[in-house]
Formats: sequence, C-alpha cells, structure tokens
Amino acid sequence: MIEQKLEKLKEECLNCQKCPLCKTRTNIVFSGGIPNHNLMLIGEAPGYWEDQKGEPFVGKAGQLLDKIFASVGLSRHKDVYICNTLKCRPPNNRDPLPEEKKACRAFLDAQIEILKPKIILLCGRVAVNSMLNTNIGITKIRGKWFNGPNNSKMMPIFHPSYLLRNDSREKGSPKWLMWQDIQEIKKYYNQIINE
Repeated sequence: MIEQKLEKLKEECLNCQKCPLCKTRTNIVFSGGIPNHNLMLIGEAPGYWEDQKGEPFVGKAGQLLDKIFASVGLSRHKDVYICNTLKCRPPNNRDPLPEEKKACRAFLDAQIEILKPKIILLCGRVAVNSMLNTNIGITKIRGKWFNGPNNSKMMPIFHPSYLLRNDSREKGSPKWLMWQDIQEIKKYYNQIINE
C-alpha cells in the first residue's frame, strides 16, 4: 500500500511543471533507499550525478553518507528512506530558490505523510531551513532534536559534501561532530525499533 502511494506520487512528480527546473532537469530525483516508518533523510537538492542517475546521494557525498550510516550498522538499502527538498537539479548546483522550494514542497510533505517516519534527518542548511523555517546556522543546531510532523523527531546534520571539504577529525571538527550525531541517531533508532 505504501509503495503504491509513493509510486503514484512519483508519477505526478515525473509530470511536474510547477517551476522552470522542469525544463533543465535530466531526471527527477524522487527518492532512494527503502520506504519505512523509522528513518528518513531529507537532503537539499539533486546534484549533477543525481540528475544523471535519477537517485539521491550517488556522488562522492553519497558515498560518504553510506559510510557514515555503515559506521553504526545502518544501510540505505535496508534502513533509510532518502529524499530531497527539491526533486530537480538547480543549474550549476546553486541553492534552490524560494519559489522552487515552494513548488516542490507538496511532494516532500506527501512523502512524509505517507511514511510517517519516526526520525527525520535534515541533511544540510537548505533542508534545515525548509523544515524548521529558520536561518540559524547548522553548526549551532546540528545534533539537537526538534519536534517534527506526525510526532516525529528531526535532527539537523552536516551535509556530507561539507564534511568532504573539512577533512580534520580532531575533537570539535565537523567530522568529529558528525560521529557524535550519528551515534545519537543510532541510539534513538534502536529505541524506536525495540518499542
């Protein structure tokens, strides 16, 4: 039933022409991972490789994201549903415009409503801004839990592309902070699947 609802929504998305990005996209990037009620990750917008393949997080940032999940025994193929605030790539990977986010928001809201995930990870500044309606920097609010739709808990996390640009693993560095965050996420994940 869930898969059918998502497939119907994806069909609508494939025909979407609500904003000019429909003219420049190669593919829509609707989702990746596995539909489930436990864990959803919301990214920003598709990049070049995502646009080419029609799947989120398939470039270097996606490879790092997979390693981050694997470090705590999670996998996009078994445990995580992945989507973005935008389903089409903005030209030259620029930030999504407010009207583009607004045009795409119904698809994201529907994905959340269909799955009713217990945990939503907000991956990167654009996802945080979209879901929490704040301009507070991600460095200040990453690793904190926020109340989300359908009694979910949302946590902002660094985008893996940011981690790729900040190589240090010293205490307090972005990679070190991400390690703290993914362990906290896994702890809460274990609680909900054992309820």
